[in-house]
Amino acid sequence: MKEDNDSQAYWRATLRLLTGILIVWFAVSFGAGILFAPWLNQIHLGGYPLGFWFAHQGSIYVFIALIFYYAKKMNEIDKRFNVEEQ
Repeated sequence: MKEDNDSQAYWRATLRLLTGILIVWFAVSFGAGILFAPWLNQIHLGGYPLGFWFAHQGSIYVFIALIFYYAKKMNEIDKRFNVEEQ
């Protein structure tokens, strides 16, 4: 029964992490690139409007950072629940 509780807690932690990452992904890709673009375009970065920059370059940087963050946090979750790879 304890193993069942551990596996449920592991998946809850994993889903919580994925939910947070997907919220950030949505906010950057749809929010900064589309919804908030007119407001962000008032700010210029490297000679380009910030909304345009997020839609074409900035979101890629955030997505790469999310990949590294996900890997780091999943390793921490795996260690906490003793399912890490050797």
